[in-house]
Amino acid sequence: MAIPLRKLNEIEKLRTANIAVAKTLNYLKENVKAGMTLKEVDAMGEEFLDNLNARPSFKGLYGFPNAICTSLNEVIIHGIPSDVVLKEGDILGIDIGTEIDGWYGDAAITMPIGKISKEDEDLIACAKDSLYHAIDSIHEGMRFKELSKLIEDFIVSRGYQPLVRFCGHGIGKKPHDEPEIPNYIGNGKTNSGPKIKNGMVFCLEPMICQKMREPVILDNKWDVVSEDGLRGSHYEHTVAVINGKAVILSTVD
Repeated sequence: MAIPLRKLNEIEKLRTANIAVAKTLNYLKENVKAGMTLKEVDAMGEEFLDNLNARPSFKGLYGFPNAICTSLNEVIIHGIPSDVVLKEGDILGIDIGTEIDGWYGDAAITMPIGKISKEDEDLIACAKDSLYHAIDSIHEGMRFKELSKLIEDFIVSRGYQPLVRFCGHGIGKKPHDEPEIPNYIGNGKTNSGPKIKNGMVFCLEPMICQKMREPVILDNKWDVVSEDGLRGSHYEHTVAVINGKAVILSTVD
């Protein structure tokens, strides 16, 4: 399947959906505190999205039951909101998708709950730093496999492992579109596959494990943890390639 190339007016529509994501993530980062349940975090996020006239696109997607993903501590991605109460020292991944006028947005952060350990600060920093390193490195003509290798190398250089079997993705009129963008390449070669072109819009989302990169899906069929059972982290932005470089759409100026 061909990777869509978006016109500038279409990219602006995608930016609108992504600004709603960014505003909601900022709101939750400022207001989520110890003592709240994950279901309360979800409800807070859904209400904020509703006030922005943005539909929470994850709700019902592939059967996901809630508006946002709340991935606590060992859960790296796809965490289902529950009655679990947040406590000081936890780390919480929040992943949000939106739809406005048929165009989609998607971004994620991992945030501290109160004061966290230096180890957890470093874990979160790896996800965030690898994401921005990848975004800064994007240029027209590079291959997506080169981008995957670059992300993997950065994560491993920090002493961590990328979660495998899950990946970044294209986005546009659908929440998930071509191409798939893994955070690793393993032993594969980088000199094949599609090249990055102006007008492409996609989500990059490093998912960080501490020791082992294989995923385990928990009994609720959604929560994804590492085989090592240790805490993980996750960061994501939606970017558009404009004038040969990546521009972040999921941000508030």
